[in-house]
Amino acid sequence: MPTPQPAQAIRLYGFRLSGHAHRVQLFLSLLDLPVEMIYVDLRGGEQKQPAFLAKNPFGQVPVIEDGDVTLADSNAILVYLASKYGEPHWLPRDAEGAAAVQRFLSVAAGEIARGPALARAAALFGVPCDRAAAQALAVRLLGIFDSHLAGRAFLVGTQPSIADIACYSYIAHAPEGGIPLEPYANLRNWLSSVEALPGFVPMQASATKAET
Repeated sequence: MPTPQPAQAIRLYGFRLSGHAHRVQLFLSLLDLPVEMIYVDLRGGEQKQPAFLAKNPFGQVPVIEDGDVTLADSNAILVYLASKYGEPHWLPRDAEGAAAVQRFLSVAAGEIARGPALARAAALFGVPCDRAAAQALAVRLLGIFDSHLAGRAFLVGTQPSIADIACYSYIAHAPEGGIPLEPYANLRNWLSSVEALPGFVPMQASATKAET
């Protein structure tokens, strides 16, 4: 059955250095869906202006507009796109597979956000936090991922899912927050598996060199 296509290009409101926005950009590219990128001036506070708050009252990117549907939150957007446009392997329909994917969506919103993402945000944007605690959580998390990925190309099953997409961006850019990836061979192989997918697009790297 042919993959459904939107009636017009999906608008993605994002920011080049946002891993949350990159998740959505990456998945749209992997699905080969037409996209209109709209970059939001976060440093200038555009996301807190009434026009953007009408799209997302929390004042955060990403947001997509797909016809009459406006949707915020990167993981919610991944679920929407997988359900509407993706092959079943992106979001398994069976109970066990769906739960396994949801587990990693929760990790992406929890430990990844509080660990490697927060350490990177502190280094790049000066976000106030306990940076040492964020780095320690990131190191523990990467060790868990490395053990889970022994003998696996992807996080759930034998094909890529939105679990991989949700977790990829901030883990791949963990070194920008002072967390090296060299100790984690299985995890680095997983990153390579994601990067080898047809349609892969990288997130823009920052020139900032974080201190460990």
